[in-house]
Amino acid sequence: MFEISKERIGINSIKGPILIIEGVKGVGYDEVVEIKLEDGSERRGKVLETSDDFVVLQLFEGTSGINPKTSRVRFTGKPLEIGLSEKMLGRVFNGAGKPIDNLFDIIPETYRNVNGESLNPVVREYPREYIETGITAIDLMNTLVRGQKLPIFSAAGLPHNELAAQIAAQAKLPGEEAGNFAVVFAAMGIKNDDAFFFINNFEERGALKNVVMFLNLANDPPIERIVTPRVALTVAEYLAYDKGKHVLVILTDMTSYCEALREIANARGEVPARKGFPGYMYSDLATIYERAGRVKGREGSITQVPILTMPNDDITHPVPDLTGYITEGQIVLSRDLYGKGIYPPIDVLPSLSRLMKDSIGKGYTRDDHPHLFMQLYASYARVKEVRSIASIVGEEELTPVDKAYLRFGNEFERNFIGQGFTEDRSIEYSLGLGWKMLSILPKTELSGLKEEEIEKYYIEIKEEV
Repeated sequence: MFEISKERIGINSIKGPILIIEGVKGVGYDEVVEIKLEDGSERRGKVLETSDDFVVLQLFEGTSGINPKTSRVRFTGKPLEIGLSEKMLGRVFNGAGKPIDNLFDIIPETYRNVNGESLNPVVREYPREYIETGITAIDLMNTLVRGQKLPIFSAAGLPHNELAAQIAAQAKLPGEEAGNFAVVFAAMGIKNDDAFFFINNFEERGALKNVVMFLNLANDPPIERIVTPRVALTVAEYLAYDKGKHVLVILTDMTSYCEALREIANARGEVPARKGFPGYMYSDLATIYERAGRVKGREGSITQVPILTMPNDDITHPVPDLTGYITEGQIVLSRDLYGKGIYPPIDVLPSLSRLMKDSIGKGYTRDDHPHLFMQLYASYARVKEVRSIASIVGEEELTPVDKAYLRFGNEFERNFIGQGFTEDRSIEYSLGLGWKMLSILPKTELSGLKEEEIEKYYIEIKEEV
């Protein structure tokens, strides 16, 4: 090997997506590397580790077809950057930020490091205003707040892709700010038919013009998945803090991202932690999730909805477990509700939005919202108890009040949680629907509501004979 400035010809070792080059000095961590092959094609990677003796590189496009003796390696001296422009709205890119929709190339207004910059907690503003998704089980029971990180915990076979597409297509700001909203949608490790589903759904519903899409397919190099969420969030930061937009970032599937992280760690020979994942996965996920929020003095905001699939439906698996530590709540999908034919199968009992208490009620949604959602939550929890009793003694032996709870539970699941894939419910409609559900129960059971609220909204329903 010989050196030409910051170029090398020859690679000492190739192991999976990892390259090792000896005898290179003055190279920085996360520096972008360009590999030129014999046929003239180029591949990009970045520096994972550097020392006086060797440099460890990670390639984004994979290492197949690389001749270690003749390949030319060039160190660019800068981290991975992406060109940014407001014209990216309505466009589709691959996981590394290259256009794949056969339209014109983007002319960048500026370039930014995809790794972002650390955000001083002092400049953060507390999230307040809500984002309306048009999905009752979210808007009423687990309200999404601007600047929040609210993950969706799903599992194999559950309709998280449909839910992600519905949120992306329907999400909006209430009132006069409705036009100042954008969605950045990043999918990692998805199948080709899922990619077509997302694109076609956004086009059919007229939402694509307001969405920036990044698609990393299952047959793309897994290493590209490490870059995809960072590229997406860099675009979101540009739209939010430079252009003043309120941006919703949807990341699916974060489990695919973590598995790519594990693959790289194993290729580097690192000591594994739980279930083979690297011990630094918590801090790595934090570098993604903590890029959401509001900044003092800036008009825009970034809200994140990461979606992950729990292997074997295990909520204690490292990916959902660590995600839960970093984020502000979770929306949990239920296999039991899905088995009943209910969409979206959101289980409201283990679901939680920790920031919603300061973003609902007077001045935000409606005065009765805080008490209404707590009463619905308590009543549905009672349904679970009554169903357990009924499974032992039979429904015929239940009291009239317990039978009312069974009716409430069935209606709540079918008509409150359940709604159509293209059904976009306003917050006012969802609030009215919540009162309709509670009106199945006697007034004496509504201890969490104020008397004036019951008088104003409760609907008298004649008992069934």
